[in-house]
Amino acid sequence: MSSTGDGLVLDLPPGVPREVEVPDESLVAALDRAAATWPDRVALDFLGATTTYRELADAAARGAQVLLDLGVQPGDRVALAIPNCPAHVVAFYAALRVGAVVVEHNPTYTADELAHQLADSGAVVALVWQKTVPAVRATLDRTAVRAVVAVDLSADLPWRSRFALRLPVAKARRTRAAMCGPVPPGVPSWHRLVASARPVRDDVPGPGADDVALLQYTGGTTGTPKAAVLSHRNLVANALQGHAWTGAVPGTEVVFGVLPFFHAFGLTLCLTYAVRVGATLVAFPSFDPALVLAAQRRRPGTFLPAVPPMLDRLAAAAEKSGTDLTSFRHAISGAMALPPATAQRWEAVTGGLVVEGYGMTETSPVALGNPLTAERRPGTLGLPFPSTEIRVVDQEDPTRDVDAATGGELLIRGPQVFQGYWQRPEETAAQLLPGGWLRTGDVVRVDAGSVVLVDRMKEMIVTGGFKVYPSQVEDHLRTMPGILDVAVVGVPGGDMGESVVAAVVLDADASGVDLTAVREWCERRLARYALPRRLVVLTELPRSQVGKVLRRVVRDQVLAGEPA
Repeated sequence: MSSTGDGLVLDLPPGVPREVEVPDESLVAALDRAAATWPDRVALDFLGATTTYRELADAAARGAQVLLDLGVQPGDRVALAIPNCPAHVVAFYAALRVGAVVVEHNPTYTADELAHQLADSGAVVALVWQKTVPAVRATLDRTAVRAVVAVDLSADLPWRSRFALRLPVAKARRTRAAMCGPVPPGVPSWHRLVASARPVRDDVPGPGADDVALLQYTGGTTGTPKAAVLSHRNLVANALQGHAWTGAVPGTEVVFGVLPFFHAFGLTLCLTYAVRVGATLVAFPSFDPALVLAAQRRRPGTFLPAVPPMLDRLAAAAEKSGTDLTSFRHAISGAMALPPATAQRWEAVTGGLVVEGYGMTETSPVALGNPLTAERRPGTLGLPFPSTEIRVVDQEDPTRDVDAATGGELLIRGPQVFQGYWQRPEETAAQLLPGGWLRTGDVVRVDAGSVVLVDRMKEMIVTGGFKVYPSQVEDHLRTMPGILDVAVVGVPGGDMGESVVAAVVLDADASGVDLTAVREWCERRLARYALPRRLVVLTELPRSQVGKVLRRVVRDQVLAGEPA
């Protein structure tokens, strides 16, 4: 490890270039190139229904014409609120092809949650799942949306499955109710519009590399979501960096899309990286281990982006069913810490590697990763991606670098760093420092040449003048017998500033887990000021769509005195 004066220089894995040359092109170029290079290769597999790259490019071109017919102009925002399915991929590339800006939304959001994001982005067209149509239509008096188009999830199924949904049996009715919803008169069907449209003309201008491609909403721990502005160049850069890191052989990979495409992690690894390397994307409408194992038997995967709970559940299901997962050479875990036990279990079942990656929506999203080699260091964030610089700075004064081994706030600079927050110049200025450095709000240290996460600054607890990092307390409490899961938060503590509270989920047969026992367990490893002063037992911890524990929500529950 050394410092250049601008940033730290860490040794990258063998074969990974320190720099990558980001081409001056849009995301659409990768799809056009894949369709020309591998026209008959399966681009998408959705529960057995396949789409080749030629067919995907054609559908996206037809979808682009649909959007033009709906009046979409370059720079207009097009909202997507669709589960993982081929229609989502088609809509994503169709909007980009006409120079529109994609705005991704969780299709299970309520009308109020959608109203804020739709109004904030100024989206003019919304392509949404049938079951989400009522929620979006309920926002029309508060947003600029002038056209709502319904997406029928079942239309992407194999014909046998579509036929089975019409059978007058209970199982078919349950499946149909889960996938489909009633659509009010006057709301057009995306599939019908695309099927009847002609492909967009070649002379219709497409986007440039520096045009905005995506508004991706991120709330983090701060509450109200705000949109990160990501350009085509940002997203192309991150897909290219991911390719350099993984060493994927173009035209050979099979990526399992278990992460939601509307989340930054799933969007980049499944919608942009997969297309750039000519991978087959096996898409799932939701995470279901049984569906994933069935797909594995049909079309063995090679690469799995996931979060730790997914890896653990898949490994357990494979062990129970005897399903062979040894085709998976690589898995990348993100969004939360990867427990060593989960990593060991996955690698034992697959014989492949699982490594942690680190990033934020603001970095498109991946910025650091562990080597995909035997030299990986479980429990660390790893090393900066190619063309990515990092600094470790004083938490109160980000202009001052500190000893990286001691720790401080992580700053990141690279071609994947976002353009700022949509229509929020003050928040942009607070996050993006002069010189293009992004403040992450994460406290890290560098240990033996690898970056280690300490905790998030915004979630740090200050008690009696001492700083307590919740993850350090959580990591220790997870080793305590009887505790299944834990979140540590700070609540107002009078003269102490804040008081440390441990919210725990207990094992079914747990006994003797009380505040006294918890404090005694913590005293083995933690300073006295870090010991929990209160214990709250919950039946489950609130999590985001990708499984990350929402400490902010836990804190609200504790303050509200919510019962277990």
